[in-house]
Amino acid sequence: MRIGVNVPNFGPGTNPDHLARWAATVEGLGFDLLMMSDHVAITPDVAEQYPAPFYEPFTTLAWMAGITSRIKLGTTVLITPYRHPLLIARMAANLHELSGGRLVLGVGVGWAREEFEALGVPFERRGALTDDCLRTLRTAWQNDADYRSGQIPVWIGGNSDAAIRRAVRFGAPWHPLRFTMPWFRDALERLQGMASQLALPVPGLAPRIRLRLTDKPVDRADRRAGEGTLEQFLEDVEELRVAGAESVLLDPYHGDPAETLRPEAAWQALATVAAHRT
Repeated sequence: MRIGVNVPNFGPGTNPDHLARWAATVEGLGFDLLMMSDHVAITPDVAEQYPAPFYEPFTTLAWMAGITSRIKLGTTVLITPYRHPLLIARMAANLHELSGGRLVLGVGVGWAREEFEALGVPFERRGALTDDCLRTLRTAWQNDADYRSGQIPVWIGGNSDAAIRRAVRFGAPWHPLRFTMPWFRDALERLQGMASQLALPVPGLAPRIRLRLTDKPVDRADRRAGEGTLEQFLEDVEELRVAGAESVLLDPYHGDPAETLRPEAAWQALATVAAHRT
């Protein structure tokens, strides 16, 4: 099972020096993936959670491809309705080729209504636009030599039933985000049920969980996967592995933009996890 890291590409502490140190740390600790999120227009609803500066993921990952050598690079998640499908196909194919086949393209429908309005994209059609984009990507990569660059892995992000169904229909790993383990167990049953209903294979799993290590156990009913003592964290990861997760992405950001000014605490948590990988 591959273990990756969601690197903050936003916030007051984000700059080329910090991003380069993130890349060196994550790759140096032996993690398998380095991924980042996506926003284009930092409207008030986005800025409340992910303030500027916000580094665009394709641009930043292309730069990171030049300062890393082994680690896979990806998006968690690219908001597909924000860009023309053929632009995504071109950028993804080029980045995959230039990085030596290291791209993993996680996609999602998006949530920030004000950002959709700023970009002139109909919020109510975001699901249909995402489906159209996925179909276009598949066609372009398979049939057009100008877009071909090997097999680019695609993950379907989101926690809704629509996202689960999309993963089944497109045969791509499902990428749920920041959940509790009881919720995940129920969702896994829904995933399997939808696959059976549609007579399609159960897709792979590539969940994203929190990385928040505590000295004392976290016993709240709403405890997120990856939150708690090292023992709780390892138990969560093992349960995900047994459930069939091919990759698990760790998110060390806890929600305070000031954390981006002090990444050392996140790096220490990652070092602790790396030391206990089996």
